[in-house]
Amino acid sequence: MELTGKRLVQGVTGGIAAYKAAELTRLLVKQGAEVQVAMTEGASHFVTATTFQALSGRPVFTDQWDQRMANAMAHIDLSRQADLIVIAPASADFLARVANGLADDLLATLVLARDCPLLMAPAMNRQMWENPATRRNVARLQADGVGLLGPACGEQACGEIGVGRMLEPEDILDAVLAFFTPKLLAGKKVLLTAGPTFEAIDPVRGITNLSSGRMGYALARAAQQAGAEVTLVCGPVALPTPAGVTRIDVRSALDMQAAVMARAAASDIFIAVAAVADYRVAQTAEHKLKKDEGGLPLLELVENPDILAGVAALENGPFCVGFAAESHNLEAYAQAKRQKKNVPLVVGNLIQDGFGGDDNRLILVDDHGAHPLPPASKATLARQLIEHIAHLMESR
Repeated sequence: MELTGKRLVQGVTGGIAAYKAAELTRLLVKQGAEVQVAMTEGASHFVTATTFQALSGRPVFTDQWDQRMANAMAHIDLSRQADLIVIAPASADFLARVANGLADDLLATLVLARDCPLLMAPAMNRQMWENPATRRNVARLQADGVGLLGPACGEQACGEIGVGRMLEPEDILDAVLAFFTPKLLAGKKVLLTAGPTFEAIDPVRGITNLSSGRMGYALARAAQQAGAEVTLVCGPVALPTPAGVTRIDVRSALDMQAAVMARAAASDIFIAVAAVADYRVAQTAEHKLKKDEGGLPLLELVENPDILAGVAALENGPFCVGFAAESHNLEAYAQAKRQKKNVPLVVGNLIQDGFGGDDNRLILVDDHGAHPLPPASKATLARQLIEHIAHLMESR
């Protein structure tokens, strides 16, 4: 769990997006955080304190004069115990109050009295967000060092479409995780590949594989949270782009090679996670092949380019990391691949341990030998791999 030992105050203000705040509480607790919820009176018109108490496992505070605090100073005690305060949703009214230092209820007073960082996820009608008064308040909050998460663009409860939606709880969770992640790759540019490639046989058929792209996406997310500027070159997968990551969609190995080589020289780190097809059809059929037209088709295959080897051969190129997905003899094959391609690190995994799934087991092979990582989620393994890459780069 990525937030184990972290103490968070989650503030909830009045707005229809308050119903999403309950899911955020659940996600934060699931990641191991100790979550203390404080609500405004307006928030209680949308979601009850009982909901948040059940999800957080802690009593909810709504009143500045709450008698459960022996010293009647909930606004002091709650903020002093927190590593981070997250306000979601943050209404236009609450943004204005914080921007101008008002302390007219428990949550506003708590924010004013804090000695920990503050993140706010705005949520309001698009015209309220675009109003000059809100823009001034946002500018003042940013100048004061408050982190603003969103808002997003989309359909709103009023039926209008525009900027003002609160970010989804999963996106806010990612921002919280990024806040606590050491910035080991700050200032670095990371280029990754992920997913399979698709090598067309005819307009409807092709050669591909079962790669889900999950490991590559987890690494892109972990690198971004570690402070890197991340570009993800991805084959055909159905995954949402990690927050803050630039995604480039490709289809074939040649497409992927072109996208990578156009960006490799400007990158500090290249991580080749994609399961690139080794071969493609020499001549793609213009029309769909028919079973009743000449019997079985004969497919001539040609070898696809080795993208990792091409990047590793660049003069003054990026720090290269390869992946080796094998069915047996994993360590030996990973070592052989590292030496053949002349890269400092190869990450090995057995196909049966994680190909296409959410969990995996990895072995890291570098100049110092083999370093097995215990079975874990791909998100956890991605963070460990990013730490290993950062340490290797520092030692070099």
